[in-house]
Amino acid sequence: MNQTISIQTASVQAASVQTASACRTNANKDVLIELIAVAFLATGGIWVKCSGLAPINTGFYRVLFSLPFLLPLAWKNLGKLSKKEVIILVLAGAFLAGDVSLWNLSFSYTSVANANLLANLTPFTVIPLSYILFKERIPRFFLISVAITLLGVFILLGGKVSPNPDNYLGDLLAFGASFFYGGFLLISYRLREKIESSVIMFVSGFGSLITLFITSGIVEGFQVPTSREQILPILGLSLCLQVIGHNLLAHCQGKVNVNLSAVVCLSQPAIASVYSLIIFKETISSMEIIGIAIVILGVFLVKMQYTPRKVH
Repeated sequence: MNQTISIQTASVQAASVQTASACRTNANKDVLIELIAVAFLATGGIWVKCSGLAPINTGFYRVLFSLPFLLPLAWKNLGKLSKKEVIILVLAGAFLAGDVSLWNLSFSYTSVANANLLANLTPFTVIPLSYILFKERIPRFFLISVAITLLGVFILLGGKVSPNPDNYLGDLLAFGASFFYGGFLLISYRLREKIESSVIMFVSGFGSLITLFITSGIVEGFQVPTSREQILPILGLSLCLQVIGHNLLAHCQGKVNVNLSAVVCLSQPAIASVYSLIIFKETISSMEIIGIAIVILGVFLVKMQYTPRKVH
């Protein structure tokens, strides 16, 4: 009797996972929306560098300033949350806070190129865990396509990445950030089956605030922005990353397979290089152009393995 119940429970759980996965159609428009989200997220290094506050304090105010913008978007759906979902959302916020803290802090100890490369290695977290936790199918040539994308990223940043012993602490912080961000992606991926992206970002924001407040107090001492020069970069971070970037990315978690989503995020360093050319007038070498082209090819090859599906 108990064995029969266990088999039935396992069957229901498997069917639930398959149904949830089937709802994600991987439509071209949703992948394009995620690329737009990544384009906004790629501005993060610029805003952090411009901030007059310490890195973790910058992250705290980035989240705090975003809440008034997210509240009108999330308001009508907040009452639908269960206590369990609120707890999970707060936990998701803690993961995002870990990513924000380590990534922002890494800029003080390593180069922007190193930080952008290492913090975007989320596929190493997302792909194995999505298979273990969600039984996500891995297409036949998926890992090869991911390897091509990663090769493009390494070529793109090869001339800028500095394997200097003085950078090792910052490199470790940035790499650690990728694990926390991978955790946030996986949690939001599962939550998007029932919860709107704006609700995810608003409620998880409180988990981020608590974590960042404690961390900033211990590591840096709590700071308050008092001038326009301090407030404007944080406002830019809030709007570009929290309100638009992460919100759009969370939206896409309900539309795009999590493995495909993680690989699309690898295009962030390529977009950041284009920003450097436009904003800071930095030159892009022929090798970097080749790297950008390989990244685009790799993302395209991954996308081809997740062809759009019709929802019946």
